[in-house]
Amino acid sequence: MLVVVAPGQGTQTPGFLTPWLDVPGVAERLNWLSLVSGVDLLAHGTTSDSDTIRDTAIAQPLIVGAGLVTLLSLFPHPSAAFASIGAGAGHSVGEITAAVGAGVLTAEQAMVFVRERGKAMAKASAVTATGMAAVLGGKQEDVIAAATQAGLTCANINGAGQIVVAGTTAQLESFVAPEGARVRALEVAGAFHTEHMASASATLGRIGNAMSTHDPRIRLISNADGQVVHDGRAVVRRLVSQVAQPVRWDLCMQTMLDLGVTAMIEIPPAGTLTNLAKRAMPEVETLALKTPDDLPAAWKLIEKHGVKSTIETSPTWRLIISPAKGIFTAANITFAEGDSLQPNVHIGSIQTSRELIPIHAPHGGVVIEWLVHSGDPISPGAPLLRLHPTAQPA
Repeated sequence: MLVVVAPGQGTQTPGFLTPWLDVPGVAERLNWLSLVSGVDLLAHGTTSDSDTIRDTAIAQPLIVGAGLVTLLSLFPHPSAAFASIGAGAGHSVGEITAAVGAGVLTAEQAMVFVRERGKAMAKASAVTATGMAAVLGGKQEDVIAAATQAGLTCANINGAGQIVVAGTTAQLESFVAPEGARVRALEVAGAFHTEHMASASATLGRIGNAMSTHDPRIRLISNADGQVVHDGRAVVRRLVSQVAQPVRWDLCMQTMLDLGVTAMIEIPPAGTLTNLAKRAMPEVETLALKTPDDLPAAWKLIEKHGVKSTIETSPTWRLIISPAKGIFTAANITFAEGDSLQPNVHIGSIQTSRELIPIHAPHGGVVIEWLVHSGDPISPGAPLLRLHPTAQPA
């Protein structure tokens, strides 16, 4: 199974899009997305210096725009992607790119959303002097304890011995790394994925409520908790809340392993997530798509590992799937074949090693067949219940 992942802020480097301009159509697509976002992606991806593209309001549209145009180079016929990609995920702002790749949002919706995300987070960052630092090595529990003692938030738990802590400048200065760990300051504008971004989340909430969505056509792994999300509105709600909540990329990689992923392609600006995967998922074949020269190897990887997602063959509006690995328990009310379910009715729960996750039928429908029984062990993305759609009132 193949997973395609999109990186987050801080991965961009000066001129990283320059070699992609030799690919037919890329410059034209960048110009179009620049018009939509109001950010000159062509200039910032080729000629702007590091200080310029470090600006949150520029960096975020640039990263998402770069991911979208290079995805089209990787899959010139977008519909073919759904026959090859088993799952998708994005780190932080990269989750917006992943949402487009999964069919939840259009490219234009994504560029408007990320434009406002960048502006709102930049504004929130200006309120208080805050920042972020990567803690490399050491025991995870020791790093978390040291961060908590300093009043910091573990904003990114990335796995493979990497945790990013965030908070005020004073808190960062007081942080003492535990034994075996070293600290590297990150050149970002503020404490992303912490309570310092609450105002940005509120702003994005109003925008998200006005956006139309489609349900994902592949398994979409959420960076909030590693769950597989199969409802379009839930995806947008998570895109809104994630700016003020930690990124759990370690749980995303665990879900990939649970799904049986055998290969991973990281789209530009690529490299960071690939390096994490090499350490945390050593048996998974990886490829960082950095320049067009990497496309032939990527196409070979797709041909070798591409497997159609079950969500593509069974549309999500009639198939309820498990968001995580665990044990399924049916709801107290028993729904039999032929029963009509109201939208958002509770059908059961998944008990994971960390929590009890309630399962709902977002669109309702008529029960065709149960695919699991209470007490069954379940993998993330596994089908639970098949429903026949029913007409909903306008």
